This record gives sequence, structure tokens and C-alpha cells, in this order.
Amino acid sequence: MRFLIIFIFLISNSFANEVSDIKNLIINKEYKKYDSLTFLNAKNQKINLNSYKGNLIILNFWATWCAPCKEEMPSLDALLNNDRLNNLKIFPINVGKDNLEKSESFFKDLDINNLEIYFDSPSTLAKKLSLRGIPTSIILNKEGEEFARIIGSIDFEDKKFIDWLSIYN
Repeated sequence: MRFLIIFIFLISNSFANEVSDIKNLIINKEYKKYDSLTFLNAKNQKINLNSYKGNLIILNFWATWCAPCKEEMPSLDALLNNDRLNNLKIFPINVGKDNLEKSESFFKDLDINNLEIYFDSPSTLAKKLSLRGIPTSIILNKEGEEFARIIGSIDFEDKKFIDWLSIYN
């Protein structure tokens, strides 16, 4: 029994160290619960994340004028097609006050084909989630609780990131 406990401790510590190597990833010690998270789709209809419980969710906050957002968006688009993450929903939410036409042009220029465009609602989801800058990605578990966030841009196709995220799928 002692061996098993030590083995589990060593495995979890080595995995934690690997995860800490993922640039800009912050893992919450305690999960954050939110009452209701809503935002708008491209048709100006309200989307409530409660409808997506049971899915692993990434809320990615971006704007067309944001250079790091532009850098990471193609890898975020590719992440949606990863076979290991078949329970993943990604919502790229424009918080830059850009209109639909400008947002569509941004997606077209970057050849974004898998993601849809969403907008922060007037009740400002960004404020509710205490965003300090963009890009920021909030990662929610299947119960809708925030367990991690990425502050700044990352390569969403990074093997270490995908290995880590697939544990929660």
C-alpha cells in the first residue's frame, strides 16, 4: 500500500511539473463556479453555457486588433478537429467591440473554418470572468466549473497541452 501511495505521488508530481511547462497555463486550486454564463452568437442570439454541461469547454476571448489573438487562432481552429478531444466545445468570443463583418474578415484572412464567431453580451462576460487582457482562454469542466485559464497566446496544437486537456475530455 505504501508503495502505491508513493508511486501515485511521484506520478502526479511529475505530471504537474510537465503541465507547469505549458506556457501561460494557470490551473485553479479550487474550481470556480458561475451562476450563468451567457454571450451572443453571430445572429445576436443569447447562448447560455448551461446548455453545454457535459462538455469540456474553452471560452477564448479575442479581438481583431489583437496580434497575439491572430497568432493563436489557427491552432485553436485546428484543436476543434483533434480526435482525442471529441467532447470539446470551443467558443471564440470577440470582446473587441468589432462588428460581424470585421470579425468574419479576420476569420477569412486566417483561414478559420471550424470555429464560429461569438460576441460578448452587453452584460460583459469578460468582466464577470475578471479578464485582465486578451487573448485569454477559460477552460471549463463538464460541470461548467472553471478549472484552468490561459493568459496570453499559446499553441493549442502543442502535444503537452493536448495530452493534458484530453484527461478532462
